[in-house]
Amino acid sequence: MADTTRTVFQTCSAKFGSDELDSLLSCISDEHSESLVDLAHGLDSFYLIFAGALVFFMQTGFAMLCAGSIRSKNVKNVLLWNLLDSCGGGIAFWITGYAFAYGGDEATSNKTFVGNTNFFMMGEIDHAFWFFQFAFACALSSIVAGTIAERTQMKGYLFYSFFLVGFAYPVVAHAFWSTHGFLSNVNDEPLWGSGAIDFAGSGPVHMMGGVTALMAGIVLGPRLGRFYDENGAPLDTPVDIPGHSTPLAILGTFALWFGWYGFNPGSTFGVSSKDAGEVAALVAVNTTLAACSGALSAMFTSTWMDYRSTGLHTYDVAYTMNGLLTGLVAITAGCAAVETWAAVVIGIVAGWVYLAASKLLIKLRIDDAVDAIPVHLFGGAWGLIAAGLFSTPDLMEKAYGQSDHVGWFYEFGRGSGNFTLLGIQLIGILFITGWTVALMYPFFFVLNYCGSLRVDPLEEEAGMDISRHRGSGYNFDQSAHEDVSVKSLKEKRASIKDKKSDPEQEAIKEVEPFLKSDPEQEAIKEVEP
Repeated sequence: MADTTRTVFQTCSAKFGSDELDSLLSCISDEHSESLVDLAHGLDSFYLIFAGALVFFMQTGFAMLCAGSIRSKNVKNVLLWNLLDSCGGGIAFWITGYAFAYGGDEATSNKTFVGNTNFFMMGEIDHAFWFFQFAFACALSSIVAGTIAERTQMKGYLFYSFFLVGFAYPVVAHAFWSTHGFLSNVNDEPLWGSGAIDFAGSGPVHMMGGVTALMAGIVLGPRLGRFYDENGAPLDTPVDIPGHSTPLAILGTFALWFGWYGFNPGSTFGVSSKDAGEVAALVAVNTTLAACSGALSAMFTSTWMDYRSTGLHTYDVAYTMNGLLTGLVAITAGCAAVETWAAVVIGIVAGWVYLAASKLLIKLRIDDAVDAIPVHLFGGAWGLIAAGLFSTPDLMEKAYGQSDHVGWFYEFGRGSGNFTLLGIQLIGILFITGWTVALMYPFFFVLNYCGSLRVDPLEEEAGMDISRHRGSGYNFDQSAHEDVSVKSLKEKRASIKDKKSDPEQEAIKEVEPFLKSDPEQEAIKEVEP
């Protein structure tokens, strides 16, 4: 075993004597430099692993938020979904996801559609980077769970989750973040000399998750009784289906907020240099301010709207939570390139964007159990636009090493009105929308056509926990709480079991009378009188 306890001086002294002072000092200098490089690499790796763990903890937030925002009869179902997002998503990312997103990355001007190496993690891979990106991919997958909750089959969800993490998402991640991506700002020849600005995923993660949720919601249709009566006629007023546990939803919101401090600051990929540390600190501050302003904006705006219509001051918890999350989604793109005052403005507008999008969804009769579409789709799109408006020259130089094309408002300050960066951001929005719609709508349509997406209406009424997960998610006297739909489901399944016949047993029943008769005994009985 090598002696790792020797100091730099001891190592060099063993090579050079005291009479070779120049060589000794040169050796000490070289060894010290190598030690600092190794230390910096180890620090950055640890930072990335820690940030990835925070991002992975967001799965707890998604699980709690989804569970609290739906009815108690479907809690087991949605919790299992969130667990399997990580399990199935991890395998999919290992097989193809990472390879399609980042396989073969190198400094080059070539642009490719997807990566083509590192399948099954073969070849040289930075394992800390892989872990961090795996956590990102799983976060994207969980966005959709809340939208399609309470009416989706388990197998349909598993097919979607594996496909999204294994192929659909990596294409977008490759376009934005790979050195070969056509929108990437780290390509040697970026689009229009700039490339897109999305530091941590307003577009590739959140907006894509929101568009995917929208496609699933359209194909799947609303929950029973939400927008239509039992005959399929539209209701004049949509029926609100509240969640069963506000404490769980609040707990999930706090967990997501906490995890975002890995999501955004972690995207510096290291803190071993002065500039990287300063960028990470600014990102953490901007993340905080956007969340705070988004929550306050959504809450007080909804309070004012309620006062105008009812004359009462009410304070909606769900609007406040989702306004906070929309602020976080929106700041994710420009968090390293905007001033703190701009982060506050981005959060305020995000609160308004969320409220407008939530109302729009109801008007269009698209059912979203947790309002994931307004938060992630519309919040993500606003985040990309905001980065194209508010990115400053100094901060872009520090975070990206270039400031030729900056936010539109600052371009006016230069007297140019250069639309380059904002134009690329809009192209990014169009690309994410077009790719996701073109891929995911047919995918969900085929699943639905094959009968693998929507659950049976009776199972939906009874609840997924009792229908598919062997009992309620909460421990109470089940017989005292069974409704008509649960009893009907049990009767239906009992009748199915009765109708099922075992061919072998049927054959035995047919020949049983003959097997029981003994010819010799029958003959004795005939002559016995």
